[in-house]
Amino acid sequence: MAHIIDGKAYATRLREEIGRQVRKLREHDLVTPGLAVILVGEDPASQIYVRNKANQAREAEMASFEYRLAYGVPQAQLLELIERLNQDPAVHGILVQLPLPPQVDAERVINAIRPDKDIDGFHPINVGKLGTGGQGIVPCTPLGCLMLLKHHLGDMSGLHALVLGRSNIVGKPMANLLLNEHCTVTIAHSRSRDLQAECRRADILVAAVGRARLVPGHWLKPGATVIDVGINRIEEDDQARLVGDVDFASASTVAGAITPVPGGVGPMTIACLLLNTLEATCRQHGIAFPAGIMQSAWGNDACLD
Repeated sequence: MAHIIDGKAYATRLREEIGRQVRKLREHDLVTPGLAVILVGEDPASQIYVRNKANQAREAEMASFEYRLAYGVPQAQLLELIERLNQDPAVHGILVQLPLPPQVDAERVINAIRPDKDIDGFHPINVGKLGTGGQGIVPCTPLGCLMLLKHHLGDMSGLHALVLGRSNIVGKPMANLLLNEHCTVTIAHSRSRDLQAECRRADILVAAVGRARLVPGHWLKPGATVIDVGINRIEEDDQARLVGDVDFASASTVAGAITPVPGGVGPMTIACLLLNTLEATCRQHGIAFPAGIMQSAWGNDACLD
């Protein structure tokens, strides 16, 4: 059976380490990292996600600012709020919860956030820095995936990595992160001709397509490391369940290691949001970012038999 990569346990340790670093900044009267989250509308899933972000920011002793706008808010009003937060010295990270309503141009909103406060890593400047190997802010979910991979595998040089999905949020930045780790990277998508063959070649498989149990175990290379980003709600045996893009039951008999759904990548996303906020704060104030923070969070092996 595959090792289960416990993203929940790793995320807990990472948040604890972030909290220690925040306390150091506060104790030395340097700065209190501030995170501003904007939610437009009343989507239940988004509300839960925003609430979790705010709660975890406060647990890490960061300043948390929440802005809830009506679904029909004019785009100009949202852009005015972003500009105020861009200029607010107490705010070091700005996040606008997606998706946005149809009257709002999401691209324009993302571009309006100051790149050094863009903790989602979606601004074109941060995207460009990632693509060229520069020092920008990295999108949270791919960053969390990379941490789990590096913790389990260590040096990934020369490994064949397959990314299923080419979204701007996960697929493309994930591919760039793996390239920066010297992997041989393939991106597969809806028009790829032989998905099974691509999977069979992969030492590392990152699945991020949003299709429940798309990848069965017999598609995998024996011993592969599988990172399942998918979160799909299905009805099974008259119950609602969350499952990934990989069929966990069959994959866990073939893979060397695999993330569960839930409890794998999901908890890492919010932890990396806090990490990005801390890093953005340090950069804006000319403070050295604690480079060993990820290694400190690793602690004991986070893989369970």
